Amino acid sequence: MSNIKTPFRYDFVGSFLRPEKLKKARKQFDDGEIGYEELKKVEDESITDLITKVKELGYHVITDGEFRRATWHLDFMWGFDGVGHTPTKTGLPFHGEDAMVDDTYLVGKVGIKGEHPFVEHFKFVKQFEDENTVAKQTMPSPAQFLAQFTMPFNREHTLKYYATDKELAEDIVKAYGKVINDLYEAGCRNIQLDDCTWGMMADKSGHFAYGTTQEGLIEIQKAHKDINNKVIANAPKDIVINTHVCRGNFHSTYANSGAYDPVADILFGEENVDAYYLEFDDERSGGFAPLAKVSGDKKVVLGLITTKSPKLENKEEVINRIHEAEKYIPLDRLYLSPQCGFASCEIGNKLTAEEQWAKLKFVKEIAEEVWG
Repeated sequence: MSNIKTPFRYDFVGSFLRPEKLKKARKQFDDGEIGYEELKKVEDESITDLITKVKELGYHVITDGEFRRATWHLDFMWGFDGVGHTPTKTGLPFHGEDAMVDDTYLVGKVGIKGEHPFVEHFKFVKQFEDENTVAKQTMPSPAQFLAQFTMPFNREHTLKYYATDKELAEDIVKAYGKVINDLYEAGCRNIQLDDCTWGMMADKSGHFAYGTTQEGLIEIQKAHKDINNKVIANAPKDIVINTHVCRGNFHSTYANSGAYDPVADILFGEENVDAYYLEFDDERSGGFAPLAKVSGDKKVVLGLITTKSPKLENKEEVINRIHEAEKYIPLDRLYLSPQCGFASCEIGNKLTAEEQWAKLKFVKEIAEEVWG
């Protein structure tokens, strides 16, 4: 039912471990052993199985598990005109391991003429909605898109096509507007903007990644907030747009550390989302005090259960942490989820499918104990 709104008391971010048959089919497709139709058949079957399992667990939101993607963000970017990619030789630096995701850069002006592939992906999931469930579409935030092409490692490519970041931002806003309107026409009423930029900017070395100073980083925060807000302002008024803020999630590793304090004023105070899905699964995320900056009646989904480890948390400790967060934001505006997806990239985190489902059962169990 598209009139059901996210988030839910027990919720999840959106990506799931790929089943072995899907990994096999993807490799066969990459190696030229099977065609796209054969791959799509396996994708469809795998997504159908996933949604069946999620419903059996009693969750009220469904996604495609990001099963049609290699990564949580880059496949979305590849769906636009003006974006190119090649296999990486260096990868992205994570703690203890490099994320070997394609180098992605501009080869022209950003735009979109036809329908973005994610719209068709959403239509497949929507058919499984019922009176208890709603389909959610996840995608990287406009800020994440802007950062991809304006950070120092990509600046040289971008300057070939855009003299200023403002010009690029304007084209990104237009392109997102078309995708969101097409999703809306397809019946989508719940969108999640996934965003690692705030995690980078909360890190004590974040300004180096952006090639600026601590003071200069404030202006970049404002630019990231502004592009997200412009896309949200242009969207249909009855569509729910939430955001997920992360510090990196690749093969159970992370990219950044740092409490939310340095970004709280702008992220929590000025970004016009309906809810924040926030990483709080370990000490890298800091305390809950920055939640006092969450403005208006916006909701907060506490990511207190980690997807990076199979070990189940201590239930009482999780419940105590929910009540600790309640000191800064009322309990009726708090929700519970894992801190991130289970497979932000195709490789997935270091746990089994059974351990993944145990985590989700645990989230639901705790939420029902806290909120009834």
